[in-house]
Amino acid sequence: MKIYNSLSRKLEEFEPVEEGKAYIYVCGLTPYDHAHLGHARTYIAMDFLKRYLMYKGFKVLHIQNITDIEDKIFKRSRETGISPLELSKKFHTEALEEFEKLNIIPANHYPAVSEHIPEIIEMISDIVAAGHAYETETGVYFDVNSFPGYGKLSGQKIEEVNRGARVDVDETKKDPADFALWKKGEDVLTFESPWGIGRPGWHIECSAMSMKYTNGRTLDMHGGGRDLVFPHHENEVAQAEAANGGQFSKYWVHTGFLTVNGEKMSKSLGNFIILRDLLNKHPPYALRLFFLQSHYRSPVDYSEVAIEAAGKSAERLFNFLERSSELPKEGGKADRDFRQKVEMEKEAFYSALDNDLDAPDAISHLFALISACFSNMQEKEPDFEEIHRAREEVSKMLWIFGLQKEEKKLSSHKEKEIDALVEEREKARKERNFKRSDEIRTTLAQMGIILEDTAKGPRWRYKG
Repeated sequence: MKIYNSLSRKLEEFEPVEEGKAYIYVCGLTPYDHAHLGHARTYIAMDFLKRYLMYKGFKVLHIQNITDIEDKIFKRSRETGISPLELSKKFHTEALEEFEKLNIIPANHYPAVSEHIPEIIEMISDIVAAGHAYETETGVYFDVNSFPGYGKLSGQKIEEVNRGARVDVDETKKDPADFALWKKGEDVLTFESPWGIGRPGWHIECSAMSMKYTNGRTLDMHGGGRDLVFPHHENEVAQAEAANGGQFSKYWVHTGFLTVNGEKMSKSLGNFIILRDLLNKHPPYALRLFFLQSHYRSPVDYSEVAIEAAGKSAERLFNFLERSSELPKEGGKADRDFRQKVEMEKEAFYSALDNDLDAPDAISHLFALISACFSNMQEKEPDFEEIHRAREEVSKMLWIFGLQKEEKKLSSHKEKEIDALVEEREKARKERNFKRSDEIRTTLAQMGIILEDTAKGPRWRYKG
């Protein structure tokens, strides 16, 4: 399995630190508002990576932080009168419920900054003791010039660092690029420290908390959105490696940017899409497949039409599983060409995933596989054994993609009502009363019923 490593800027064979184990850290939410489309893009991609590692037999430890101490949360706390921890807990709980709907496997640990102040203080003390940080009247700052490897992840050079957004303007610092490990002063929520009352800087939390849950061991992978490469991830590398002298993360995996109608998603542009609203309009599997149809490192432009099309494509996959499950498991006629086609598409599917998780290519082979199966199912004597083997393989592939059909059930009373309508429609067709037949089909469609006329008679399924 090869993965693109942002640190080396090339494809690399994945070789874990420990055989059979994969320790992954993913930058989590700053929960001051509802989760949005951009969060879904990143966490679906990271879930896909995690699932494939699990499929390949790795024991995965997944850590994902909760940034519950941050300026945006403090600002919203002042506006609403709700305490910052209560506010962040509310929005994070809501987000996890939405991620569950998206079939995202939960992390093993969701460490919150507010609950790990001692670990953060300890790491800052280690960095100061190692000569890589200094104290001023405003806080404790990392000295970027003291760390020779600064810029190795982002490719930034200190003299070229953008001194704009997210770089503190503070005349007490040695260099404008130096970043805060501890901010002194009273605020909505502050803590005691060796440097006085204050709170952690933005970057230090991820280094301290990830190292706690890995017992200081090098991470196999660190993931997040491409927008976090600099300064956040660059600063994580510097402070973690300055504190313990070892490599912080072996591989860095970053997802591509998300745009809406070609523009960056923002509230000021009126194109900000809340995940909750989107899940009320589209089934979760439609959103998952929409994102998976683009490579995780590629940019994605939001499109309602594309999401609807992805939903229909996913339903074709689910339809194959349902129809093939009803076929006999034995008998029929062995078809050598068909079996070779299935095996070829299967091998191509996994080769694509081993090539930097190339989901778009893998998806094309998945659909080629089920198309071959549908074609064989139309034969006079289908190869039932091979169709069922293919069905088992498709089920595994869908698990890797996290594509799962929503369980929508009807009451027994409603099922009897639908059966009666289907029977009435069959009678109308036999009597060549096509007007009544079409009326019933329309009624069934309005009820969320998909009707299929097969050689063995009509069959229906509930779409919802």
